[in-house]
Amino acid sequence: MPDLSKITTIEDLRVIAKSRVPRMFYDYADSGAWTEGTYRANESDFQKIKLRQRVAVNMEGRSTRTTMIGQEVAMPVAIAPTGLTGMQHADGEILGALAAKAFGIPFTLSTMSICSLEDIAEKTDRHPFWFQLYVMRDRDFIERLIERARAANVSALQLTLDLQILGQRHKDIKNGLTAPPKPTIKNLINLATKPRWCMGMLGTKRRTFGNIAGHAKGVKDLSSLSSWTAEQFDPTLSWADVEWIKKLWGGKLILKGIMDVEDARLAAASGADALIVSNHGGRQLDGAPSSIAALPAIAEAVGTEIEVWMDGGIRSGQDVLKARALGAHGTLIGRSFLYGLGAHGQAGVTRALQIIQKELDITMAFCGRTQIDQVDSSILLPGTF
Repeated sequence: MPDLSKITTIEDLRVIAKSRVPRMFYDYADSGAWTEGTYRANESDFQKIKLRQRVAVNMEGRSTRTTMIGQEVAMPVAIAPTGLTGMQHADGEILGALAAKAFGIPFTLSTMSICSLEDIAEKTDRHPFWFQLYVMRDRDFIERLIERARAANVSALQLTLDLQILGQRHKDIKNGLTAPPKPTIKNLINLATKPRWCMGMLGTKRRTFGNIAGHAKGVKDLSSLSSWTAEQFDPTLSWADVEWIKKLWGGKLILKGIMDVEDARLAAASGADALIVSNHGGRQLDGAPSSIAALPAIAEAVGTEIEVWMDGGIRSGQDVLKARALGAHGTLIGRSFLYGLGAHGQAGVTRALQIIQKELDITMAFCGRTQIDQVDSSILLPGTF
């Protein structure tokens, strides 16, 4: 295991990941839609929120432990579903799941992952994890995917509602994003500067969409897989589909992509166990508010009816604390996790989680709290949120 003690921030991990991950996959993770205004606001809006420092308060016996949909967690943080994770680092989803298991937080696998549901179940000794589902036109495929999730010991289904159509992601278009990368001259030149990544990918068989290849009808090679994926996202998705999936699944259900109070009320009425205030990391509707800006009104409207979580822009434990203060029972991290993975694999993910938990613990103490469940908006400076 490398000594990562001198890596003290998520930004440190981002810089290393940028140097080690091929450009198209780094850009896939570290970019937003269109002008990237919402992507940037997700992060910068946290900085406007100021904390109240308290003194002469007993800081002993601190704990960041809490629960998310009844599951005990080491801190109110879960790893968010991120597509193409196994292209940031070989077997990336497996490494992320192993790091999350050891740390004591939930891991969420994306439908568009490189490693499959079965891979995660096998490599983690069937440790419970969460699975993110996209609604696709092929309802038979969705039914089989849900059955595979059940067989893999998935303990909660995370249904993404904000990707009926794909946002304008200009970097992906310019880079010609594919998994694996096409052997163009531009790509080969870039890959030549990433020997660590290349060696890792040579050592694994997992290089395409593991949940889809070999499972979806008519997908025989990478080109047909690509076209199938582009055609399958369903623009007709409605609350009737949410009800159908809830009945089909029968277990814990989380709805991801809520940014409006009216939609939050519909989510609460659906009988789901949690909703996630999320703008898809600023990757869908550019010009939408940041997740942290949308959170307070949603939490106030439905917080007693359904667990409210948020993701988008979390780069520190302070961000987690601020989200908790503004009504988020839990948070999810995407890029912060991917930076750690791209930088140092499983050890990098563990280091990212350590950084966030330490910042959360220390900042909570300076704000006069010793238990995460004691945190509310009284720790924030009025007028800054």
